[in-house]
Amino acid sequence: MVNLPQEVDVVVIGGGVMGASAAFHLAEAGVSVVLVEKNELASGSTSKAAGGVRANFSDELNVAMGARSLDLLADFPNRPGQEIDLHRPGYLFALSTAEDVTAFEAATKIHHKFGVESRMITPQEAKELNPLLEIDGILAASFTPNDGYCTPESVVLGYASGARKHGAVILTQTEATDITVVDGKIVSVTTSAGTVKTATVINCAGAWSPTIGAMVGLEIPVKPLRRELLITEPLTEDFADVPDNMPMTIDYSTSLYWHREGNAMLMGFSDKSAEYGFDLKRDPKFPEKIGELAYERAPRLLELGAASGWAGLYDVAPDHNAIMGEWDGVSRFLYATGFSGHGFLQGPAIGEILRDMYLGKTPFVDISPFSNDRFSSGGELRPEKNII
Repeated sequence: MVNLPQEVDVVVIGGGVMGASAAFHLAEAGVSVVLVEKNELASGSTSKAAGGVRANFSDELNVAMGARSLDLLADFPNRPGQEIDLHRPGYLFALSTAEDVTAFEAATKIHHKFGVESRMITPQEAKELNPLLEIDGILAASFTPNDGYCTPESVVLGYASGARKHGAVILTQTEATDITVVDGKIVSVTTSAGTVKTATVINCAGAWSPTIGAMVGLEIPVKPLRRELLITEPLTEDFADVPDNMPMTIDYSTSLYWHREGNAMLMGFSDKSAEYGFDLKRDPKFPEKIGELAYERAPRLLELGAASGWAGLYDVAPDHNAIMGEWDGVSRFLYATGFSGHGFLQGPAIGEILRDMYLGKTPFVDISPFSNDRFSSGGELRPEKNII
């Protein structure tokens, strides 16, 4: 049994990809770390993610962080040393309005600025990449060939194992219940396993991050939003034309997406009728809703029955973009949340950024525009358009 240390340099709250990545990168740099997770590792939003990893974004900061995360994930078997079943068949956004085509053409230029291979292709070229795509009404598509998907739980477990090897203490079934601040400085964190002295807290609690922020007086405008997906029954011989390297495909106007999941398909979409809250009860109408979308854009998918599925939570920010930085209201409280559905794929890069912030180093990208202050001090919102 692992005990709570009496004192550490940093307490990381949250055992999803953000927290595990932060713990690994800090411990690797020689920082003493304890990570506390109220349930099990990756049991919150991370384990419910579709596993997509990409640099295809509209915000240049997200492009940079996505590209860096892809590099780190590609090297994952070596560092920290875990197989994550990474596939890189690309991301394919099917576009059906002139406005969307113009927006993705602009995004493509941003991709090239950061060395991300990206191109606009014709509907027929998109059909050749994904034979299941019905291209009637499609005007063009955006294709980033080095994007892909992997197994979220393996990424978290890899980071957690690596963090432990470097001396980090990781405690599951351990809830952070209070943060003690004296004279404007954090001095300890109280948990269900006891109290640990520390001068720094990193809030990686995802949809639960507002609760942690409130412990030090910081209001974080993140709301939980249920998202659902399903896994189909195995592909039959009628799908022999579907290549193993079929790209992750998104019908941008409806948010319907699908990619290969072994010998089956993973499917999902962003249900605009979903209400904010922590309710993870699956919608009994979800198969019908996704079927209606598939009928228009990928009708052959309807030949496959649903084998399994689950619901998870997005940690949604008002502008659907990251909320990240260090709050100047107390010393020292760092936070990384609000990723609105693209947190898993940015987790590796975020861990590096949080490490550098703690060590007083300059991160590889300027994250100041992601500060929580943008919502309270008349700052500039940064709406991310390429979201699912």
